[in-house]
Amino acid sequence: MTASEAPTVGLTHGASEDTGLGHRGPESKSIVVPYGFWLFVLSDMVLFSALFATYASLVTATDGGPTTKQLFDRNLVAVETVALLLSSFTCGLAMIAAKRKSMTWTQGWLLVTGLLGAVFLSIELYEFAHMVAEGAPPQRSAFLSSFFTLVGCHGAHVTAGLLWIGTMMAQIWAKGFKEHIVRRLLCLSIFWHALDIIWVAIFTIVYLIGTLP
Repeated sequence: MTASEAPTVGLTHGASEDTGLGHRGPESKSIVVPYGFWLFVLSDMVLFSALFATYASLVTATDGGPTTKQLFDRNLVAVETVALLLSSFTCGLAMIAAKRKSMTWTQGWLLVTGLLGAVFLSIELYEFAHMVAEGAPPQRSAFLSSFFTLVGCHGAHVTAGLLWIGTMMAQIWAKGFKEHIVRRLLCLSIFWHALDIIWVAIFTIVYLIGTLP
């Protein structure tokens, strides 16, 4: 085979099969964006896994201070949990409404999702303030430092989610259900459901197991 007969890499079909690109080019944003956002969510899971491990290793390091049984109120946290789980359900309803291009229902369910998220966050802030007032601030012990870091990090994510919900409501109202807007709404839905999964783990490990007799 002469040099002129040699296939040009990247231009022939055979060479493109080696690279996996073919003649179609890169995948569409409807595939790439959700896939990339899933990678972000998985990296966030790694972060929370490290925080869970830290909490588990320090939960008994109270330094003579208050323990989990003395601090946590199961009933209050149960209300908090129900609010967040319901918000995940209403977020799913908002996605269904968005696929049907219903402005009223999409905005309505997003508003309900945001309100339930705000209820969850208000209860969490009340719990933090109550603990500090009772002499259990983060610096009191290693246990409390790990607790405030784990639960506070989740609360910070919920706060970011609420801001995102407000932004999406404004974008949908101004621009309608354009493809890139719906893509962003899908990423918001993934993020919000992931926060629910993380909270279920926090509720089980920190509050339920931590208050067992």
